[in-house]
Amino acid sequence: MAQPAAPSVQVFGLVDDQPTRAAIRFFKERRFTIHFVDLRRKPIAAGELRRFTDRLGPRAVLDADGRAAHEAGLGPRRMSEADVVDRLLADERLLRLPLVRYRNSFSAGLDEAAWKAWLATPQPG
Repeated sequence: MAQPAAPSVQVFGLVDDQPTRAAIRFFKERRFTIHFVDLRRKPIAAGELRRFTDRLGPRAVLDADGRAAHEAGLGPRRMSEADVVDRLLADERLLRLPLVRYRNSFSAGLDEAAWKAWLATPQPG
């Protein structure tokens, strides 16, 4: 009898980023196949970023409290959602990492509660 394929997850992040490493560890412990995209080697594609911003909202994907956001002057500044997406595409340091996709579910940042909920909810193949 054939073994069922291990579930797979896509993780966008940086090798030396602690939340990214925690996400990889979380899914490895649960025997997932991990497709890791190191954003230093390959920037996130506009279409892929659009999937995250459409599902989560641009501000959820923006690391507004991070150093890069403060250096870019994005603190209390009012920007349209389209402007936020443009800024995220221009500078991946503004992303709340890791960005994780499991089937049709998305998360931004270290979000173990969401990941556990994904595992508890059966999703169509």
